[in-house]
Amino acid sequence: MARVLLLCLSFGCSAAHGHTCMSAQFKKPGDYILGGLFPFGMNTMNLSERLEPKVVVCERLYASGLIWALGMKFAIDQINNSTSLLPGIKLGYEIYDTCLEPVVVIQPSLLFLTREGSTGIRVLCSYTDYQTRVTAVIGPYVSDLALITAKLFGFFLIPQVSYGASSEKLSQEEYYPSFFRTVPSDKSQSKALVELLDKFEWNWIAAIGSENEYGREGLGTFSGLATAQGICIAYEALIPADPSVPQDHQKLEKIIKYINETQVNVIVLFSVDRPVQALLEQWISHGFSQKVWIATEAWVMSDIVTSIPNIQTIGTVIGFTIKGGIVPGFQDYVTDLFVSVQQESFCRGSWEASRDADAAVLGPPCRQCDNVSLHDVAHLLENQQTYAVYVAVYSVAHTLHRALGCTAEGCPKATVKSWQLLDIMKTLQFTLDNQLFRMDTFHSMNQGYDVMFWSWQKNSLQYVPVGDYQESLSIDTSQIRFHTLDKEKPVSTCFRRCEPGQIKRVKGFHLCCYDCIDCEENTYHSTKEDLFCTDCPEHQWSPIRSTKCYDRSERYLFWDESLVVGLLVLMLFAMVLTCLTAVLFLKNLNTPLVQASGGARSLFALLCLLLLCLSLCLHIGKPTAVSCMVQQPLYTLCLTACFSTFLVKSLEIVLLTEFTSCPKSSLLWVTQKRAWLIVAAVCLLESMLCFWYIYSVPAIPVSNYKLLPSQVLIRCNIQSWFAFIMIHGYTGGLAFICFLCTFMVQTPAKKYNIARGITFTMLSYFVTWIAFVATYSTVKQTQQPAAQIFGQLLFVLGLLASYYFPKCYILLFKPGWNTAAYFQLHQGGDS
Repeated sequence: MARVLLLCLSFGCSAAHGHTCMSAQFKKPGDYILGGLFPFGMNTMNLSERLEPKVVVCERLYASGLIWALGMKFAIDQINNSTSLLPGIKLGYEIYDTCLEPVVVIQPSLLFLTREGSTGIRVLCSYTDYQTRVTAVIGPYVSDLALITAKLFGFFLIPQVSYGASSEKLSQEEYYPSFFRTVPSDKSQSKALVELLDKFEWNWIAAIGSENEYGREGLGTFSGLATAQGICIAYEALIPADPSVPQDHQKLEKIIKYINETQVNVIVLFSVDRPVQALLEQWISHGFSQKVWIATEAWVMSDIVTSIPNIQTIGTVIGFTIKGGIVPGFQDYVTDLFVSVQQESFCRGSWEASRDADAAVLGPPCRQCDNVSLHDVAHLLENQQTYAVYVAVYSVAHTLHRALGCTAEGCPKATVKSWQLLDIMKTLQFTLDNQLFRMDTFHSMNQGYDVMFWSWQKNSLQYVPVGDYQESLSIDTSQIRFHTLDKEKPVSTCFRRCEPGQIKRVKGFHLCCYDCIDCEENTYHSTKEDLFCTDCPEHQWSPIRSTKCYDRSERYLFWDESLVVGLLVLMLFAMVLTCLTAVLFLKNLNTPLVQASGGARSLFALLCLLLLCLSLCLHIGKPTAVSCMVQQPLYTLCLTACFSTFLVKSLEIVLLTEFTSCPKSSLLWVTQKRAWLIVAAVCLLESMLCFWYIYSVPAIPVSNYKLLPSQVLIRCNIQSWFAFIMIHGYTGGLAFICFLCTFMVQTPAKKYNIARGITFTMLSYFVTWIAFVATYSTVKQTQQPAAQIFGQLLFVLGLLASYYFPKCYILLFKPGWNTAAYFQLHQGGDS
């Protein structure tokens, strides 16, 4: 580049205005001719006013197109000077202007299809042996033109290698069988754009495209990928092709107005450079606020855009350029060429070489190029698009190398039809500048992109590479200085990105603007495609904002939990007291006090209380069919057996106190061994009720999935409350009879009042039941089995305290009261 600057200074302004023979440099004879389609100029007339099929001449120079054409010329001259690629073979070229217009590109394309050595196209039944003027075509640059030329060249199966057409349509081999390109497709660039937006968490944007094939197809592909990624496009539009037309100018003004009204901070411009120039000029003229502009490779390094007055005021520009780099030796080559085209001897030879019959057909390929100096194009010599042209030429050369069967000694000068190159090019793979290039299944060379940032240093623009994109985005955000006051990235969001386990609730008028709502307990949201939270299966659960369900753990009274341990300690305490009482009664079985309390029947009652305490263990642990079935029957049977002994004693007391005229034979049924028959009868009837309960409507274990958030409660479920009331009501009836028999006894308060002991025992039973029912209905279902154990233990302790402990006190501490004489003297209310 230093050499370029020195030459520019040495030639000065005279060189800038001198007439040269640059227009004669784009035709060269050779063994195999390559056609070139490059945008030397830009159209300045309204084609809708064209009434005759005259040739459209584009007088306005497009300097970038000139540099790309010189890149093709340089590559071919380099190949011709090579002794390894095509030794002994000379490539020729014919390069023509496309003017970026379909009506212009048709004429040179038809010329390329003419028979070799003529200007006519013959109509044949088969074109297998038809030898076209060119072996392959390089270009054109834009997709609009490539879609037209690819149809023409596809019919003759002439290889066409574009250095810029990126439309996804061109990847369809069935429609464009001979089309190839050395740049990625728009789909690849769209993926890169989406990843860039996602990287900076921008999800509220405007997307603008140019009204041509590149803009329409690219914008459509980008919009689909962005929407799928959850990026909301607040406004989408196409920039008119010719903003100078009043109607199109109004449309452009409307686009700018809507962009500003949406209040987005990020605009994606999927456009070629000319429409971008028109849009940004209007943006600057209106003085709108600075934004972040995401640029595509078509304009991010365009001198047309960067030369707009006050362009630095638009904000931050980040864009993608196709990977490639600088063509080695190209700057020196162009510098030498611009020196040569000012020399008369060189120009004379160039005009003689290019002066043939074709001049009457198309005229000079680039009329306006003769007035261009190195000073005018020096800033474009590092344009990376030139590298894509360079690779395109080399791809054709390597294909010819294989088709001709070239060796180190040389290449045979055989006749090669254009269609014979296609199969080779489809699987082409070659190395250039130590870099591997390969055609993929879509006829593209996807070398990836570089991420460029516009850095302004004292009104001087520098392109700063800040990352790249191959299959994924890699970017150094620390090198980017945004237009905000704190130089941090601006916020451009319509919503915060939903976290896993959240769903979107649309708000406002834009469907992609939404609030993030957490999924409730026992629901989940697994994929972005799901619009609603999904209920978990019954056997599973999930916390708030969950992405999956988890298996429920089982909940029941575990043996090791603190509450159960406390109940077991209380149960052991009651059992120890019961056993000690039984031992004490057994030791004093034949004493008056024990005999008056029931004698052996008291031992039987204590044994039943012991079994009752043990039966409470059935409420602990995981409920099973057996444990649920016998819980209530076993408890009521033990309690009934205990109460049956009290019933016998109560009947004895009431017969002695209230029915004194009753025959003594009746007392034998409640005082002697016959009393055991009453006990047996009472227990037999309860056993029958329990048998009916077990085999007809037993309690069964059930699982409650709704009560606890993350657990399944397993508990015994009463199937028939009628049966439950029957077995417990029978026991309650016995208690009530005992209470009536002893409560109505009119006796003075004496030390050995057995009746009062039974009365208080039955009262403790009723009070315990009332307290249990009140507690059971208020505690959580998970604690109801524990409440049942505690209530029944409380009754056992109450029974021991009200009936047996007073007698134990006498047996232990007042043995003098337990004599026949003393007992007969002080006894009252019992026998």
